[in-house]
Amino acid sequence: MTPQLQQAIRLLQLSTLELQTEIQNVLESNPMLEQDEGETQESRETEGNSDQREANGKDVDAPLTDKNDDTIPDDLPVDSNWEDIYDTGITSYSAPGTDDRRDIYETITGKTECLHDHLYWQLDLVNMSETDRIIAHSLVDAIDDDGYLTQNLDEIHRNLPEHLEADIDEVEAVLHRIQQFDPVGIGARDLRENLELQLDQFNPDTPWLKEARTLVRDHFKLLGNRDYNQLSRRMELPKDDLQHVLHLIQSLNPRPGSMFNNTEPEYIVPDVFVYKHNDKWRVELNTDAIPRLRINALYANMVKRANNSKDNTYLRDNLQEARWFLKSLQSRHETLLKVANSIVMRQHNFFDYGEEAMKPMVLRSIAEEVEMHESTISRVTTRKYMHTPRGIYEFKYFFSSHVSTESGGECSATAIRAIIKKLVAAENPIKPLSDNKMAGILAEQGIKVARRTIAKYRESLSISPSNERKRLA
Repeated sequence: MTPQLQQAIRLLQLSTLELQTEIQNVLESNPMLEQDEGETQESRETEGNSDQREANGKDVDAPLTDKNDDTIPDDLPVDSNWEDIYDTGITSYSAPGTDDRRDIYETITGKTECLHDHLYWQLDLVNMSETDRIIAHSLVDAIDDDGYLTQNLDEIHRNLPEHLEADIDEVEAVLHRIQQFDPVGIGARDLRENLELQLDQFNPDTPWLKEARTLVRDHFKLLGNRDYNQLSRRMELPKDDLQHVLHLIQSLNPRPGSMFNNTEPEYIVPDVFVYKHNDKWRVELNTDAIPRLRINALYANMVKRANNSKDNTYLRDNLQEARWFLKSLQSRHETLLKVANSIVMRQHNFFDYGEEAMKPMVLRSIAEEVEMHESTISRVTTRKYMHTPRGIYEFKYFFSSHVSTESGGECSATAIRAIIKKLVAAENPIKPLSDNKMAGILAEQGIKVARRTIAKYRESLSISPSNERKRLA
């Protein structure tokens, strides 16, 4: 493959954010390229006509090629139409038109304070001895992002500096002070202690508080097993009263440190917008995400015909690279649009009715339709996103395997997962559906799925097994 074709394929693999970075790097390194700041259409047409007239003049050689330029052979294994790749008449490129039909929301999220910074800040406000402060720092360092102490006190005590004269009781005393910090429940050694710490912060007059403390302290294992009948007997509480106790416990946070997020936000910029117009689903490129580029007419006009000076060669090479980059960018957008249109056409039932109407689809189906190789489709669908009325989805989301139905048809794995989610949402919380039961319900609908397949799909949806989904009411 030629370097130019390699560049086109590389641009095809980039996400929108990576492409923005790539374009910025090219703008900084190639003086022949500049960003179109958005002049009016009339001024752009006037400038384009002027550039074309000058390109046909005696000072500029229109082809701008020499005997060393690459040519593309007929048998080159490419997936797109590249006949116009060497058309050097191109002076600017921007993605196809835009309008106001779409609804765009942009969220700007800054980096939040991490849990450990929050704890150290509180530690600095506490009046304590130097010894206790060193112990406190060791304890805070041993707290994970969920807010739990990950090391036992004996280990923390052994790792203290040798000159520090402190016993294990002093370490535990400092831990109790840290457990009074915000967020409530911080520094707990297990879930039970975490819940007890949070219950201790309630007003003593809170209804059912005494029973909640007794349940967590004395019957925690039964609570974990969701053995509500045994809990009702052990605590001598009717099920209605036990339900109030459980509601109070369920209001607690099992991961108190989770409210602090120290990870950088990851932004998703949609590559295309999907909308309905005249009862038909249409696809439009997100032109706002990619800056408009054009050839700098001033520098382009400085290229002299048949001049092999160092400066002229530099300008000529950069002009050729700039035109190649614009062509590659145009090819990327055309390929994206072609693949997106094919996906939307095949999955129009999804956009009308939701996940349960998703059809099975594999890369080969799209590859054959758009006359490209499967590897190209894989590149196009990776880290590329659609903004739809149902949300933002990666292109790859619309590809799934199939399960045969009794009628001889096919049902996609995505549709089966949607059915499982719907069944779980509507199940009786006292007697949740087992995997076998859900397999039987699907079989009644003509979809034969093994129990282990149901379990796999359920786990992929982060849905707990039936015994863990059991509720008192």
